[in-house]
Amino acid sequence: MRVIGFLLQKEFLQIFRNKGMLPIIFIMPFIQLVILSNAATFDVRNVPFNLQDLDRTSLSERLSEQFTGSGYFQLTGESSTSSQALDVLVGRNADLVLVIPEGFEKELMRGGSAQVQLIINAEDGFSAGVIQGYTNDIITAFNRDLIPQLPGSAVGAPRQTISVRSSAWYNPELVYIDYMVPGILVVLVTLVGLFLSGMNVVREKEIGTIDQINVTPMKRYQFITGKLLPFWIIGLGELTLGLIIARFAFHVPMLGSYWLIYLVAGIYMLVVLGMGLLISTLTESQQQAMFIAWFFMVIFTLMSGLFTAIESMPHWAQNMTMANPVRHFVDIMRRVMLKGSGIREIATPLAILTADAGLMLTLAVNRYRKVSD
Repeated sequence: MRVIGFLLQKEFLQIFRNKGMLPIIFIMPFIQLVILSNAATFDVRNVPFNLQDLDRTSLSERLSEQFTGSGYFQLTGESSTSSQALDVLVGRNADLVLVIPEGFEKELMRGGSAQVQLIINAEDGFSAGVIQGYTNDIITAFNRDLIPQLPGSAVGAPRQTISVRSSAWYNPELVYIDYMVPGILVVLVTLVGLFLSGMNVVREKEIGTIDQINVTPMKRYQFITGKLLPFWIIGLGELTLGLIIARFAFHVPMLGSYWLIYLVAGIYMLVVLGMGLLISTLTESQQQAMFIAWFFMVIFTLMSGLFTAIESMPHWAQNMTMANPVRHFVDIMRRVMLKGSGIREIATPLAILTADAGLMLTLAVNRYRKVSD
């Protein structure tokens, strides 16, 4: 333990003396947290829409006011022909064209139903789906308010309707930032652990001190512990500061246990650090280590369910994500923070992370032994 203590002291001194490493550890992660938490959202606001009102009646005007007053749509202009509406879409002056046909009010009052046309820019399929959902909600509300005025709704002849009331569990206000922040915290912890541990050992190769360390009576487990433990501590410290920012700056709820978060984070950091150590044994320079770490980081992040739901991926990709440690930690963070899940509810992803930690550390230690002898 005394040897490990001296190694920890040496590593912390080396880390804090490296002026290039300090911003990576303490500044960049939190800048990314603030920026990504606000920018990485699938909420769509102030959608520009164009109105093509061919009816020009009180009901058509009332429907258009429903759109402008919803807070989701912003009227950018009106068109009188289909060609003008298409020109608006092509020129990206609007993402939605609302076409109210002639006779709209007459059809509603006479037969109780009428049609409108929604032309949506589906260049971004996800945003188009969100816009379509907004329009459906607005038209549904318009129909509900209009029912008492339609034929057959007078006293003695009530109109039978089905009232649907929905409630959102675990995120009742549908605040997307509450969904994103737990996942972004995982990415930041991964960046710190993977990049710094990957470059640390290979840096010893570049400056030539690795050979001096190998000829000392220091045991391999002492060297590896001394190399990885500082970044394990720093990673948990980064997570702590991130949780504080998430709670007080973004008001993200914490319905579960902080101790459970730290238990999982401690195991997850072993996975990341083991991977970083393995990368360092396979490379000869910090530049190589960074490129390889970045390659895996991009794949892990994009296939973690952070930005794209796992369920929307092809089956082969869903199967691949089972080997992705970032996917499991993101899932656990969201469950614990937003649902209040306990250790029984996260037992499966936690077991996978534990197995990954054992596998990565075993591979890294065995590889280090081969290149050192």
